[in-house]
Amino acid sequence: MIFGTKEQKEKYLPQMCTKVSSSFALSESSSGSDAFAMKTTAKQDGSDYIINGSKLWISNANADISGIFLVFANANPSAGYKGITCFIVERNTPGLTIHKPEKKLGISCSGTCALSFDNVRVPSSAVLGEIGKGYKLCISLLNEGRINIAAQMLGIAQGCFDATIPYTMERKQFGQPIYNFQGMQHQISQIATQIEAARLLTYNAARLKENGKPFLKQAAMAKYFAAEVAQQTTIKCIDWMGGVGFTKDFIQEKFYRDCKIGSIYEGTYNMQLNTIAKQIEKDYKN
Repeated sequence: MIFGTKEQKEKYLPQMCTKVSSSFALSESSSGSDAFAMKTTAKQDGSDYIINGSKLWISNANADISGIFLVFANANPSAGYKGITCFIVERNTPGLTIHKPEKKLGISCSGTCALSFDNVRVPSSAVLGEIGKGYKLCISLLNEGRINIAAQMLGIAQGCFDATIPYTMERKQFGQPIYNFQGMQHQISQIATQIEAARLLTYNAARLKENGKPFLKQAAMAKYFAAEVAQQTTIKCIDWMGGVGFTKDFIQEKFYRDCKIGSIYEGTYNMQLNTIAKQIEKDYKN
């Protein structure tokens, strides 16, 4: 709601602080990484807009608490991405269909659904930001969101590590705790160092954002690296646990499943690397 009008903030912020959450509706079947190739349209009809199209991979869409959708639609397709506009669509709006949750590998606590818009009518007051400026809003939210995902991946890595190390100190083989073997200690030390590096990257990106300084490259680095570290950490932790790490009796397998999404949503690995490369080129050309 940082881009919202006074009226929008007064209407929705109290709800979001007490009883509902919002969902970010951007991705479509034909526009994943190429987000601005969206087909969903918003045609003006008097003082209203009529939205038609569909969205995929919308987080928290099925939860009863999700009552507000930030829907990106093109209000002027001939203008390309400069026609993209963000609309606030409430859950009970006629024509909005929330489909059944996807059966995912991980992050099961976050229901992920497809949305369909069949002549969904919203007033002009539902426009978040400005007409045709939705792409700027989208970029801003995604850039900041990468820091959030980096923090999420950092938490998964740290949580899995914390749940595993005590086991390595208790589990005995060949007459001693497996933690005592130098080969094990070296692996643990490497993972601990990577987790700490991911933490510093994430904190630095957040620090830059909070202080109003450029943070695009640092956010992409943090998300890319933290997601990679989370995967490496969970794999290693399962290895250290041995056979029991492969069972659902221990939490390591859940961390393993939950971290994979980090390399996909809010921008894939390759998109982060593209962003980093562009910023490096910009830095050195200037």
